[in-house]
Amino acid sequence: MTWLPDGFAHPVHVEIPGGCHLRPISGADAPLDYPAVMGSRERLWSIYGKAWGWPSETMTYEANQADLERHAHEIEAHQSFNYTVENDDRTALLGCVYIDPPEKAGADAEISWWVVDSEAGGGLERSLDTFVPRWIAEVWPFERPRFVGRDLSWDEWLALPDLV
Repeated sequence: MTWLPDGFAHPVHVEIPGGCHLRPISGADAPLDYPAVMGSRERLWSIYGKAWGWPSETMTYEANQADLERHAHEIEAHQSFNYTVENDDRTALLGCVYIDPPEKAGADAEISWWVVDSEAGGGLERSLDTFVPRWIAEVWPFERPRFVGRDLSWDEWLALPDLV
């Protein structure tokens, strides 16, 4: 048994209020993803570093592309989902939304998201803060999703018991 019901079809294009959209990430996104990640690396490390060890200071373009290809394979296999947040003309990657099976007790999915530094604290981040929980509730088959970094801090998440 997987963490998603048989026959569940994940969304492939999702409009976000304000002129952006979500779509599953792929290795072909590296030309936009790498500068977005590395341009916001210090802030992203402050969020994800302790939990994921990402993004490392020395991450190369090639390592980033390999990571995106891994994410694409996980999406295809319905193991986890990484969605790009991009503008409608697909010229800028502005962040990502992660939907993962739970690693810690008490949830049936763990969801987080980030935006590039120029969008941090701005309209896009506020829009995602409202949109993502509603989208998860309306479209995804979860009963107890956990919004890590929103419902609880990453330190609180790390302190939870691991699933066996």
